[in-house]
Amino acid sequence: MSETAVIESVAEQPILFSPMTVRGVTLKNRIVISPMCQYSAHNGLANEWHNVHLGQFALGGAGLVFCEAAAVEERGRITHGDLGIWSADHGAALKPIVSFLRAHGAVPGMQLAHAGRKASMQRPWHGNGPLDESDRARGETIWDIVAPSAEPVNDRSLMPDELGIADIQSIQKAFAAAAGYADAAGFEVLEIHSAHGYLSHSFLSPLSNHRTDAYGGDRAGRMRFTLETAEKVRAAWPDSKPLFVRISSVDGVEDGWNIDDSVVLVDELKRRGVDVIDCSSGGIAGMATATRDPLPLGFRLPFSDRIRADTGIATLTHGLIIDVDQAEEILQSGQADLIGIAREALYNPYWPRHAAHALGVDPEFGDWPHQYGWWLTRREAHLKNIGVR
Repeated sequence: MSETAVIESVAEQPILFSPMTVRGVTLKNRIVISPMCQYSAHNGLANEWHNVHLGQFALGGAGLVFCEAAAVEERGRITHGDLGIWSADHGAALKPIVSFLRAHGAVPGMQLAHAGRKASMQRPWHGNGPLDESDRARGETIWDIVAPSAEPVNDRSLMPDELGIADIQSIQKAFAAAAGYADAAGFEVLEIHSAHGYLSHSFLSPLSNHRTDAYGGDRAGRMRFTLETAEKVRAAWPDSKPLFVRISSVDGVEDGWNIDDSVVLVDELKRRGVDVIDCSSGGIAGMATATRDPLPLGFRLPFSDRIRADTGIATLTHGLIIDVDQAEEILQSGQADLIGIAREALYNPYWPRHAAHALGVDPEFGDWPHQYGWWLTRREAHLKNIGVR
């Protein structure tokens, strides 16, 4: 575990509800709402949808709530509806969200992203493919996309332009500038998205990076973009605030990026001031969860376990974690330090509150917002009186 991460255990209290301090930021529990794209922004600006969507997770009791991936430049969006943070105006639009999250006990987190060759796509409910005539009729036109090499994701995808050195440096500066906007907006945790086939991941994978210059070739060359970006972001982000990096621990494709590569990468990221690794997987050639076979519960846990054990860094795991006992066992076994939930939180935004109740941490609803807890105590008493509880 990272030297900057401190566990504040309470006797006999479930680890899931033990605080954790990373640098100068303390999470009240180990439950993290992972970034979930909503494809509902206009010109990259957050709006009322984002306020309500994210605010419900603070009311729901999560310790850390991440905004969805925010593009560091306009061409780095996946779709026309993606959130952005490429200007001070974008940061200002996020301030009300940050204020609400903090007021209700959640640490606000921002994920910085660049879609790379997965940019200029349809919103999922419009087809999740390349923009077509139906999208253009809505005013959503194609834009030029970029990648480490001029190679599309698949046969249906746009052809990206290969990035030159000057353009690489410009994008890295955009990441650093976005860190500044996130800090000014009041975010307390920052994450660099280097997973799921997006730009940083596509530099790492030998399946998408065929460069022969300093940003390609062997593993050290392919890691250069990600490591330099982390250095620039860490320099622009306050030393008192944690920096996470989300990685695809494995490509899951033959001859792709593998777990041994990730261990080497994480060692280098740790040396550059990264505090927590968000252990995801897949996405280099399509959707991150695309598979022919059903995925088991907690399917990404082995990656977190290996990275944590081999590098000593704190890890965040996610991937079909739906049960409170499952989450607590992961922490008790030392396979991760933080539990990420996403789609389960959409299904039940109050999952953390219900988990606390199930584990006996908050049997009297005392940690709920007053506006809810007052009613729930009376509901519970009535249910006991009629023999339901």
